[in-house]
Amino acid sequence: MAKENLFLCMGSACHQMGVYDVLPMLQTLIQDHGLEDEIELKGSFCLETCSQGIVMKFQDKRFFNISPQNVEATFTDKILPAIQAALAPAQ
Repeated sequence: MAKENLFLCMGSACHQMGVYDVLPMLQTLIQDHGLEDEIELKGSFCLETCSQGIVMKFQDKRFFNISPQNVEATFTDKILPAIQAALAPAQ
């Protein structure tokens, strides 16, 4: 099975908002949830939502206002359920 991509905006606005503090935290969260074989974290050029904070994209869903302070809760509450739904076998 091919890995699903989880994109993290690395544009200049997100850079200024602390994306390089968020990146290692996300890498750790993916490892902690045992998703290394299913999810590939990729940097993305600007996702064109600069006014909505650091943004992540998984499939057609976007997650806004990611910060070092909320990345763990956002991953657990919003991103992880989207990943799990995508990885669930079709019924």
